[in-house]
Amino acid sequence: METLVQTIRFHAARQPGTPAVLCEGRSLSYGDLHRASNRIAHALGAAGLTEGDRVAYLGKESEHYYEILYGCAKSGTVLVPVNWRLTAPEVSHILQDSGTRLLFLEPEFAPIVERMPTAPPATVVPLGPGFTAWTAEHPDTDTKAEADAGTPVAQLYTSGTTGLPKGVVLAHRSFFAIREALASEGLDWIDWRDGDVALVGIPGFHIGGLWWATQNLNAGTTIVAMRAFAARHAVDLIRDLGITTACVVPAMLRMMLTEPGVGAEDFTTLRKTVYGGSPISESLLEESIAVLGCEFAQIYGLTETGNTAVCLPPADHVPGGPRMQAAGRPYPGVRAKVIDDAGNDLPPGEIGEVCLHTPARMVEYWGLPDKTAQTLVDGWIRTGDAGYVDQDGYLFIRDRIKDAVLVAGENVYPAEIENVLEHHPGVAEAVIVGAPDERWGERVHAFVVPVPGEQPSPRDLHTFLVPRLAAFKLPSRYEFIDHVPRNPSGKILRRELRDRFWGERARKVN
Repeated sequence: METLVQTIRFHAARQPGTPAVLCEGRSLSYGDLHRASNRIAHALGAAGLTEGDRVAYLGKESEHYYEILYGCAKSGTVLVPVNWRLTAPEVSHILQDSGTRLLFLEPEFAPIVERMPTAPPATVVPLGPGFTAWTAEHPDTDTKAEADAGTPVAQLYTSGTTGLPKGVVLAHRSFFAIREALASEGLDWIDWRDGDVALVGIPGFHIGGLWWATQNLNAGTTIVAMRAFAARHAVDLIRDLGITTACVVPAMLRMMLTEPGVGAEDFTTLRKTVYGGSPISESLLEESIAVLGCEFAQIYGLTETGNTAVCLPPADHVPGGPRMQAAGRPYPGVRAKVIDDAGNDLPPGEIGEVCLHTPARMVEYWGLPDKTAQTLVDGWIRTGDAGYVDQDGYLFIRDRIKDAVLVAGENVYPAEIENVLEHHPGVAEAVIVGAPDERWGERVHAFVVPVPGEQPSPRDLHTFLVPRLAAFKLPSRYEFIDHVPRNPSGKILRRELRDRFWGERARKVN
């Protein structure tokens, strides 16, 4: 099997009564998921959508999200999951840039759409009773639609280095290549077993959440979808539903471990935890191993690589071991290399830009051929991360080249915040850097040069940004400076400002 369409048909025929998705006490079987997605596919066709048209989803996790995902796959349309934490201008950009023709909208987020500076898509389908009515008049028979591994199926938006998010187009193959590679070599770095119940702790608008959910649905296991992550609720779900596997970011592990009363007895059914999205501290990992009592696998990749391309297997999770600082090693069929500024390959141990060659890589940045050509070069994805590969083929990440700040697994690019902040009448110039944060991995720190004669307060700046940027992008601290350091050619010495927080740390990411 090589497409999402094929797998849902297969499991609906083989195990129609097996739960596919559990969400807030509701259960959706594989047979139900197949029939519901058929109805949606027929409804999309009746609404005039054809192959390649974009369909957006603005809402929290639910069984409807997966019905829509597979409905899009069966109709040949492309799902655009929208981060529900974004502001109206940010959502507007995604809908406009993608050319979304139909929007599935949770009523909770209708005010965001109402406040958008642009008109909403021609068709807006509210989730809830309106959604049920919209699909009910269409048959639940199979569409008989076919797709191949290279057909686009999802378009996820990542923050942009120049201020505007870019749409990463992913084909069906992005959700099959890694699992097939592991199976071909008989490796159990990450594995899926009959009877598994998998917690999807990462939201579906993030590649980590979408990838983890589809891997489990491809395998015919049961996923538990959280509307939004809450540490106490996650612990309760693991204990009460007998969850066996989970995919989280390190900040989620920390939040679960610091919940009052949480202990090893809450995790007795858990056999494997997959984590990624940001590096993990050795102390947090050691505590997680001790309390959760399960195997751990670290994954590293980007939306552009179709999520994970490198894995630190359970066998390498030895507290105090030499590989605990590594991101991992490439899966079978995936290659990693490190290049210098001129694009030349560097030998083991030398730091340069990390590049990954994976069959799960993106098709393109939507509508941005120049940006695509800069990132996808001869089949290699240039990650923007700085690191090295050791003699044994393990990849170590040491810094960032593209200046991203990683807040609880979310990439936040300085240019996006700087562009908005500099529209404040009291700001002459702003520079954003990432600083270490014990809870979230990194936090956003703003250096601000005021306009002469003006002195905006941190509260003023925060109030200005709130309606314009998602909460996770907001600076946690503002520091006022007289001037921005620059080199002789005028380039901002961002590293000089950033190093105030990172000092002599060997790994300047957190």
